[in-house]
Amino acid sequence: MTRRPSESSSARSRRWVLTRGLIAAGAAAAPSLLLARQAAAATTVDMELTVVAAMVDPPRTGSAVTPGAGPSVTAVEQALAAKGLLSGTYVDGHYGTTTVAAYAAWQRSLGYTGLDANGLPGPTSLTRLGQDGGFTVTRTINIGSATDAYGGRRVNTRTRNMLAAADAKLSWSLALTQGSYSPGNPDSAGTHDGGGVVDISVSSMSATERWQTVKALRDVGFAAWLRTPEQGFAYHIHANAVADTDMAGVAQAQVHDYYFGKNGLASHAADNTPAAYRSAFTWWEQYNRA
Repeated sequence: MTRRPSESSSARSRRWVLTRGLIAAGAAAAPSLLLARQAAAATTVDMELTVVAAMVDPPRTGSAVTPGAGPSVTAVEQALAAKGLLSGTYVDGHYGTTTVAAYAAWQRSLGYTGLDANGLPGPTSLTRLGQDGGFTVTRTINIGSATDAYGGRRVNTRTRNMLAAADAKLSWSLALTQGSYSPGNPDSAGTHDGGGVVDISVSSMSATERWQTVKALRDVGFAAWLRTPEQGFAYHIHANAVADTDMAGVAQAQVHDYYFGKNGLASHAADNTPAAYRSAFTWWEQYNRA
């Protein structure tokens, strides 16, 4: 039997920056408000914004909407509701845990498993949903091969290209101590189980060079932090490629923290990065359009 192509690698043929503000969420929607929300669903779905919302929205309390993503998310939710996978109550533009679960059910109905059914829209499943739901997909994210490498560590093609772009901004070279798709490391708490996540050595860097490396990674679309002994780690940089569709759930939650200026750790404390080395929230595709 022919093997089904993976969600992350199929359909390759497909100067906006998110603000950090929240759109306040109200109480449970009344039927009239729900109809208004459904009527606002887009006829095109911006995949980039939808995937960003799927990472930023779930850990929030309430049902706040990621700026710019509401119409696209609403269209996806409306299509999921039409298939009986999502209650109409949740057709609200907030890509929360219920929408993640509904989208994962849609992916499983197409035969996907594992990371390919993680509730993050991939190009193939989203296009297929649009065929039934009456929308077309724009700004498609393709992560490429999941067996690529950078400095001898496994990453996908999108992450490799991002690392190369960050590397080119620096006069020293990036050396990875851990790549992606490496489950089973208890020190990583599952963050490296999927795609888009790497650890970078800083042992040969000065203090200033470490922060400059964090900024270079952030500039090209990573959520990146310098981990320190005060946080319980040997010095290294932890970086998550924002909007990587293969990213494990615990790593997605770190992107949420980054979006809101936090440290991506269990403490959810404030980001320790000095202001001079911070960057506007962005992702790889957005960086390439700037």
